[in-house]
Amino acid sequence: MDVECIRYTLESPKFGVAREQNVSRIWLQEGYPTTATEKCHGIGAYCQAKMKKKQSTGTAGGDKAAVKELNPAPSYIGERLALWNKLKAEYDAELNNKPEKSIKVTLPDGKIVEAIAWKTTAYDIARGISQGLADNVIISKVNGTLWDLDRPLEHDCTLQLLKFDDPEAQAVFWHSTAHAMGEAMERIYGGCLCYGPPIESGFYYDMHIDDKGVSQSDFPVIEGLVKSIAKEKQPFERLEMKKEDLLEMFKYNPFKVRILNEKVLTPTTTVYRCGSLIDLCKGPHVRHTGKIKAFKVTKSSSTYWEGKADAETLQRVYGISFPDTKQLKEWQHFQEEAAKRDHRKIGKEQELFFFHELSPGSCFFQPRGAHIYNTLIDFIRKQYRKRGFQEVVSPNIFNVKLWQTSGHWAHYADNMFSLIFDNRIRSWRELPLRLSDFGVLHRNELSGALTGLTRVRRFQQDDAHIFCAPEQIRQEISNCLDFLQHVYSIFGFSFNLVLSTRPEKYLGDIEMWNEAEKALEESLNGLGQPWKLNPGDGAFYGPKIDITIQDALKRLYQCATIQLDFQLPIRFNLSYVRAILGSVERMMAILTESFAGKWPFWLSPRQVMVIPVGPTYDEYAEHVKEKLFEAGFMSEVDTDPGDTMNKKIRNAQLAQFNYILVVGEKERSGNTVNVRTRDNIVHGECSVDLLIEKLKHIQDNYIKDEKNILM
Repeated sequence: MDVECIRYTLESPKFGVAREQNVSRIWLQEGYPTTATEKCHGIGAYCQAKMKKKQSTGTAGGDKAAVKELNPAPSYIGERLALWNKLKAEYDAELNNKPEKSIKVTLPDGKIVEAIAWKTTAYDIARGISQGLADNVIISKVNGTLWDLDRPLEHDCTLQLLKFDDPEAQAVFWHSTAHAMGEAMERIYGGCLCYGPPIESGFYYDMHIDDKGVSQSDFPVIEGLVKSIAKEKQPFERLEMKKEDLLEMFKYNPFKVRILNEKVLTPTTTVYRCGSLIDLCKGPHVRHTGKIKAFKVTKSSSTYWEGKADAETLQRVYGISFPDTKQLKEWQHFQEEAAKRDHRKIGKEQELFFFHELSPGSCFFQPRGAHIYNTLIDFIRKQYRKRGFQEVVSPNIFNVKLWQTSGHWAHYADNMFSLIFDNRIRSWRELPLRLSDFGVLHRNELSGALTGLTRVRRFQQDDAHIFCAPEQIRQEISNCLDFLQHVYSIFGFSFNLVLSTRPEKYLGDIEMWNEAEKALEESLNGLGQPWKLNPGDGAFYGPKIDITIQDALKRLYQCATIQLDFQLPIRFNLSYVRAILGSVERMMAILTESFAGKWPFWLSPRQVMVIPVGPTYDEYAEHVKEKLFEAGFMSEVDTDPGDTMNKKIRNAQLAQFNYILVVGEKERSGNTVNVRTRDNIVHGECSVDLLIEKLKHIQDNYIKDEKNILM
């Protein structure tokens, strides 16, 4: 099998592409039964998606004529409401018959408030504190669980009141706005709603619409109807229903029927109503639609049901909302700044990388982009070496037995390191054994999910594993945290730490879990930086520390995880800790946008531009450029006779060269250069040898603020 075959066609019946999302490496399975349509799942899905897109070109953009609210409304709306009214009346009667019982509600400050079970709500308690608080609260938490403000409290409990600045409250607010938008979409398009979740910044709703699409010209109509829905202050009402009643209620919508049959495994589940919309939903939601003071449709696109390329095509509408119009204006300003910093835009302008349909999802790095890419790897490789890691090189293709050993297909990297560790009998004197790998990985992302360098099919990851004894865990975790702190400080990132503990379904002995979680907690406390607890969100094989970085625009990205794993080692008769810093591609995208293309000198693909004052000094300019290049710097010279010296300087500044060196008779005679920066700070004359010395100092020490180094 040649390389082309491995990358794309995989014609051999013994090869396949791993189906599971997290399995990144191409795996080899003896006797894998591959049909003609299964020979390459990744390319097959891509081609199928391309064919579907071509077939649906007429509907993807939608009718150019402006849409409007349907009259009469879809018949299913009235039928749905009739069943709701009947069942809601029964529930209200049952609620009114609940016996009055006094309960105690404990607030975060320890204060205890008397309440009545099945009568008092979180909103009542908030209003009892102050009306201003009640008006600003988005959602409550009862015993640590998100809870509707108007849902009666049932037992003694703890109560928290969350405002919009809380991430969980934002998610609830955006989820509620998705429902309001879903109501508008039903009244405009009359289609079948599918999923409508909150996402990192906003929300979306999917809808199946026969022979129609959602175009940008539709956005004002949707926005106008949502604005009317908000003015009506439609209450969000919760109702628990039997599965058979739900199947009757949603019989018109095959997608909701699928969800009920395939994913609802309990006799009852909940629906929420706002206005004419009733939808399957766990909730919770804001009190009413009047909380939505600012709303905007951001974009629309085509997608597939549950991301399956062979399923129905849906229309996805994205939106954003806020409880204050000022916040929307701030968000719009932020989007404008983010658009300027988009790594795809900067990558094209600075000739760093590009993508091509002949290898979708796999980046082509041009020389300048390759310089940044390789510099990042070299930087991390040096850091690993300083910290006692030994680098290994691993294959891309494995026999399926490797995953059978671990019992978890997505655990591929751990198993690979375990093979290296278990290659011979080890002595306890070798522990801790620290191994690093810069393996190239492949993941079969759907074509619609590919977004520049942040979501690709081919990427390189710095993957580090530490095999250690239980008593060494705390020190090794502390070292990992110190490592991360050092790297992110060089990039100018601040970061947040979250400890995720034992989930409901876990493997192993509970005492081992307790000891492991204690070791991680002690390591976090020793770092001297605030951290949060995320109970129950650890992996089934061990607790973890998630690290979220914040870039120059205060956007959050998760690039690193320190994962403690003491389950797989039992099966391999091993013990170790794992640390992953993230893919080089994604980090490069984040850095591009955080620096806005103004790369620090040590990472810059355009470090020095030499400019002669006239053609007479071209030869000396070339000499200076070569001397800098031989010293290891990315240096260039501009001897274009068509541009003036000032024009050349301006071009170099716009191209983000860190330093511009102007040379003339005085500089040639003294073997010097006249130094200025891309920000037009003039440092003046400096000998070439001294400049090289100073530039090496900047580069070798990863100095971010270079302004005063050359003075």
